[in-house]
Amino acid sequence: MAKDPENEARRRAVERIRQAKAHPPAEMQDWAHRIQSGDRVALAKAISLIESHRPEDRIRSEALMTALPPNNGQALRYGFTGVPGVGKSTWIEAAGMALIGQGHSVAVLAVDPSSSRTGGSMLGDKTRMDGLAQHPSAFVRPSPTGETLGGVARATSESARLCEAAGFDRILIETVGVGQSEIEVRRMTDVFVLLMLPGGGDGVQGIKRGILEWADVVLMNKADGPKERVEMAKASLAAYRGALDLLPPPLDGEPPLFGTGSALDSTRVCEWVDRIEARLDAARTKGHLERRRARQHADMLEAMLNSEVLHRMRSKPGFQAAWKQLQSEVQHAQIQPFDAVKRLLDGLD
Repeated sequence: MAKDPENEARRRAVERIRQAKAHPPAEMQDWAHRIQSGDRVALAKAISLIESHRPEDRIRSEALMTALPPNNGQALRYGFTGVPGVGKSTWIEAAGMALIGQGHSVAVLAVDPSSSRTGGSMLGDKTRMDGLAQHPSAFVRPSPTGETLGGVARATSESARLCEAAGFDRILIETVGVGQSEIEVRRMTDVFVLLMLPGGGDGVQGIKRGILEWADVVLMNKADGPKERVEMAKASLAAYRGALDLLPPPLDGEPPLFGTGSALDSTRVCEWVDRIEARLDAARTKGHLERRRARQHADMLEAMLNSEVLHRMRSKPGFQAAWKQLQSEVQHAQIQPFDAVKRLLDGLD
């Protein structure tokens, strides 16, 4: 069978890049150097490369990551979750400014809902963090959720590493607040903050047992305004505290911090940032942070293995044609889904 010239040319190009990956070309070494020197444009382009699904870009991104030095582990990662409307973006901007006020440099990775037409980020979080985005000590990057489980972008962890290489020592990661994204972000961060609304109730807010179980900070946001709302926030927080008492003790570290707050009150946000930083300092001293990082690395290896196996399977010749055929058969009830998947995998061995 004659080879498709376009596919053959693409295969040769990919192979040349793959062969060079073990020894990053001068282009990648220069790119890595510009990121380390604080070049924001180079950093933004690198994250775009990491997020790309093109095979050529995937291999180039691997070469770029190889050209970077190993992380020194000094950057601390905050994770934030909560349902849409809880005030995550406002709170993150206030927390970012508080951290900058303490002398830190802050990168925000805001995992945005993807556009259903283009697959790209809808950029809402960057527009809601206008002040922080324009600060010289900050970098705000919306990332599309793509098609990953729970909405967390596939390359979030790699993007965080790029930000650390660029010199940022505090990395704040925001989830879209739906699905399993909360658990995924918890597995790549050093402190996990759960923001909730007063009087929302478990059913309304969609807070699962697992989220409370993983939270390091449980903060009832928007505890401001009329006295009635403040009291409602305290009552709601007490209910969640009672629910947490029924759960097993945390896997690492101390029980979560509980409290109320308001992203509109900069003084209270600064107080919360101080408490979180103190908790992180204690975790480092007691060895909790080191054990948590070890679990992060294990989880990341598992995630990368799953991603690579899926990528290689989908890249096999004949996959797309076989997949479309089986989808059609399942749609017309000609085969059960589990039989279709088994047949597909057996045929590609």
